[in-house]
Amino acid sequence: MDRMVFHHDTVLSDIHLLLPNAQHLMTRLNRVGQPVFISKFKILWNGESAVSCEQGSACVEEEDGGDTLHKEEGAVRLEADEKEANKEEANEEEAGEEEAREDEAEEAEAVDEPVLDDDGDLQVLRRPKEGLSDPRSRAEIFPIILSQQDVIRIEHTMATTLEDVGKQVWRGAFLLADYIYSHAAIFRNATVLELGAGTGLTSIVMATTAKLVYSTDVGEDLLSMCQRNATLNRPLLASAGGEVRVRQLDWLRDDLCTEADVEFSWTEDEVADLYDNTSVIIAADVCYDDDLTDGFFRTVYRLCNSMTKPCTVYLSLEKRMNFTLRHMDVSCQAYDYFCHCLRQLQATEGGPQRFHVEPLAVSFPQHLQYERIEHLELWKVTSTPAEDRPPGGPDPT
Repeated sequence: MDRMVFHHDTVLSDIHLLLPNAQHLMTRLNRVGQPVFISKFKILWNGESAVSCEQGSACVEEEDGGDTLHKEEGAVRLEADEKEANKEEANEEEAGEEEAREDEAEEAEAVDEPVLDDDGDLQVLRRPKEGLSDPRSRAEIFPIILSQQDVIRIEHTMATTLEDVGKQVWRGAFLLADYIYSHAAIFRNATVLELGAGTGLTSIVMATTAKLVYSTDVGEDLLSMCQRNATLNRPLLASAGGEVRVRQLDWLRDDLCTEADVEFSWTEDEVADLYDNTSVIIAADVCYDDDLTDGFFRTVYRLCNSMTKPCTVYLSLEKRMNFTLRHMDVSCQAYDYFCHCLRQLQATEGGPQRFHVEPLAVSFPQHLQYERIEHLELWKVTSTPAEDRPPGGPDPT
């Protein structure tokens, strides 16, 4: 499985291209005969995560809320003085160690008889290594072992057809996950619904701060993979206190599946909880086909108008450029249609909810390793009661 076989209809996420094949562990074949891999994605915390990547510019170090760190001239001079003092102290210690080694050598030469240990074996005197005053100092060097709270484990496939792209991990999911990590206070103790969850990576990240996440998609095999990923990351979720529930939600249907004999169906209590307590809806890179985009926006409109609480929708996506014979030019038709649907949603009249659309800056810190390219975007859609609609926002185009 070290070589991927590409066909005319093969789709492969750039996330998997950036990681060598050796880092992927094939675990099994799924129900349709596709190889399934497990990848480990390291979460960058604190100092490691203090990098804010402004699109098209150099990365800037940040800390707590995005404040840029600049070393003052006085601090630089103080650091230089400290280095000079440490250097002089090291030279003095080295000179003392050299004298001690010379004394030991003289004592060894003065002894005519070999030195024996308690068992009568010959005791060999070895010269200590340079720079080590105490051989036991080697114990201070140890490998960094990542805890289960530092890594997200995700089962996925690679090089699938377009119909199975949900079984891969995409950059849009990583962008949305970064936003969740950087704005955790917004989602703390919330009930969240993810549409088109795929492998469930974004749902898992959301559950580290939210109280409950309904991770939804269609297809028994895909939902089973999402459920296994939630189980794989149970230690991460247990430490945070969040929960992921994998459920079926078809954008082309107007109701939720509540049949007891269907796997991943909803209970009546869960349906009531969804409509009464959900305040956030998320979706990552789900608008790549016009029919699916239509179904997605109809679902968002229907759900938001049925929610008891005002709802905020966060959408991430990647603009994918393609050369078309129709236009004889490079275009992004899926993205253009997505923007068209955003404008339609904001202009919708006559419903119980009004919608306000706005783009979000993507200069927040990066907590996962991927290439944050300029074509990645994040959008926020806020639903409010019709009589409380905020003033119009910017044109999505």
